[in-house]
Amino acid sequence: MSSDELLTYKRMKVILETKRLYLREHTEADAENAFILNSDPEVIKYTGDDSFKTIEEAKEFLLKYNHYKTYGFGRWAVIEKLTENYLGWCGLKYSPDLNEFDIGYRLMKKYWHQGYATEAAKACLEIGFKQFNMPAIVGRAMKENTASIKVLEKIGLSFLEERNCAENEGVVYIIHKKDDHNI
Repeated sequence: MSSDELLTYKRMKVILETKRLYLREHTEADAENAFILNSDPEVIKYTGDDSFKTIEEAKEFLLKYNHYKTYGFGRWAVIEKLTENYLGWCGLKYSPDLNEFDIGYRLMKKYWHQGYATEAAKACLEIGFKQFNMPAIVGRAMKENTASIKVLEKIGLSFLEERNCAENEGVVYIIHKKDDHNI
């Protein structure tokens, strides 16, 4: 793949753009990065998710991921503008069983503590309220995941309730559309 083709791939289907990031739909070409992301035990420690066993399994997951088609939004690939590196994902999800829209993010460990999750999540809240007219957006985290909880607070969510999260003690934070003036 030439550098121009790589750049086109990295920026394809850009959904959101922030100062430092592009957010775009995942494609099967992201399988290796998704595999690497979910292979780090520290990255998935508080998620309740299992690691992908192979790159092929990650590819199958991405090919079957239908949130974009079903709802028009989903968990988007986070790409750093300057380097074109895949940092992880951030985005919105609808849970019909709970009738909730939630914000989620997962970044490779080497990109932690640099403000990327906060930057991407703020942009996702904005599109959720303005483009998709979501009345409220929640964020869920295990109680032990203080870094994720700090991101939820930084982007304007407030504590709602305690709730099990992947069979662990968890918390739910919320922001309502009317509160989005800080976004």
